[in-house]
Amino acid sequence: MRVDLHNHTPLCNHATGTPYEYVKEAVNKNIDIYGFADHAPMEFDYKYRMSFDKMDEYEEMINSLKDEFKDIKILVGYEVDFTPFVDERVLKRDVDYLIGSVHFLDNWGFDNPEFLKEWQQRDIDDVYKEYFKNVLDMVKSGLFQIVGHLDLIKVFGFRPKSSIIDYVYPVIKEIKKSGMVVEVNSAGLRKDVKEVYPSKEILEIIFDENIDITTSSDAHSIKQVGYRLDEVENTLKSIGFKEVSYFEKKSKIKVDL
Repeated sequence: MRVDLHNHTPLCNHATGTPYEYVKEAVNKNIDIYGFADHAPMEFDYKYRMSFDKMDEYEEMINSLKDEFKDIKILVGYEVDFTPFVDERVLKRDVDYLIGSVHFLDNWGFDNPEFLKEWQQRDIDDVYKEYFKNVLDMVKSGLFQIVGHLDLIKVFGFRPKSSIIDYVYPVIKEIKKSGMVVEVNSAGLRKDVKEVYPSKEILEIIFDENIDITTSSDAHSIKQVGYRLDEVENTLKSIGFKEVSYFEKKSKIKVDL
């Protein structure tokens, strides 16, 4: 089964194409289970997410496609930034899943090209340490079903002097305790880093820890739907993964990869 759970809509203000077009392209690419997880609203960073008054419209827009597309399972969720601004209005929505992500270190949107120069002012090892501390706290929160792009911090290709495993391993152990699913996100392949999130090195540890995974393309445009998922699936199979997971009403379901 081909699964792609993390995709966006124009309601986030930085994606193009209609949900109908996304699903149609997913069908063309033989994707069996397709999910939208647009950027959830919060009282911060308004420019890059939907507003609270658009949540009903968003969910209805996605759910309405289910009657038209019978040969693909369509799911709806949110990508939620783990910040002090996480909002109960999002957490209480009756959706299939919530992806927990870290895009901010304090007020710095570290993966946003608008703020790229900030990297030159930072100690890279300190940035990695702070990032994975935030991801660890996100996992411990118990608020989400899926860990979004686990090593997103590498997006621009900045690497720490220390081994990244030193930072990520405590997070992996906590993910194991939590029962959360790790997203394998192909968007990194089209970013400066040119590497899937998380890296193959980290995925091998995730496999050894018997942690469940899911797959996504994190599409913000029609052409990004299913982006290089074949390559991702082949990598996962080479490591030994045989299943991927998805969620319906926050209940985990496993299918063959």
